[in-house]
Amino acid sequence: MTKKRFILNASRSSKQGTLINVGKDSEEYLELTNTMTMSAGDMAEIGLAEGQTALVRTEFGEAPFKCQAGKVPEGMIFIPYGPPTCLLMGGDTDGTGMPTSKGWEVDVTPL
Repeated sequence: MTKKRFILNASRSSKQGTLINVGKDSEEYLELTNTMTMSAGDMAEIGLAEGQTALVRTEFGEAPFKCQAGKVPEGMIFIPYGPPTCLLMGGDTDGTGMPTSKGWEVDVTPL
């Protein structure tokens, strides 16, 4: 297993917006917010298979995510906002009321 640093961009997805109607406790919503997307090339480089779990770690915390290949630039990962991404955020909001959630340097380690 290889660990590598990536840039994490967390944000809301359009599918996440439609699942709000189903509820944040629904299986579909939890599945979405516990899945990260990265390039197939990056997955291969660190030995991560489709559907495998990887640990994402920031300076503030860590959380496991199921991995899927997708249309994401190499060196970057995408995760929809949710309870797991909150474990990765620090408390500083830079006066905006929302913790910084884009451009984090993170370690990704296959489990």
